[in-house]
Amino acid sequence: MAKRDHAEVCAEVCTHPEILEKVAPEMPDEERLYDLAELFKVFGDTTRIRILYVLFESEMCVCDIAELLNMTQSAISHQLRILKQAHLVRSRRDGKTVFYALDDDHVRTVIGQGMEHIEEKHGRRKA
Repeated sequence: MAKRDHAEVCAEVCTHPEILEKVAPEMPDEERLYDLAELFKVFGDTTRIRILYVLFESEMCVCDIAELLNMTQSAISHQLRILKQAHLVRSRRDGKTVFYALDDDHVRTVIGQGMEHIEEKHGRRKA
């Protein structure tokens, strides 16, 4: 039988009031935590991550993203709509072409730090 990873628990139930008093006032309300969880759900799709990653490198139109990711324009457009609703990407029209880019530096930071975390994890495995 394979050993399962599990979270360790305290040997006895006890609380630490000084820690609770420090942390409790810093906890966001439930609505903000729900919104944060919803934001992270958007990051939970590989196609959307691929789109965000290419937009991390350069502003692009739907045609170019579809070509680069070997997907249909319709599929890319659907995912871009979700990303735009989550305020992760923005668009601008230039004549008949619509270009997409990351919405702001916060998105760039999340993608960059996420990739840094993954690379560090992979580096540890090799060591």
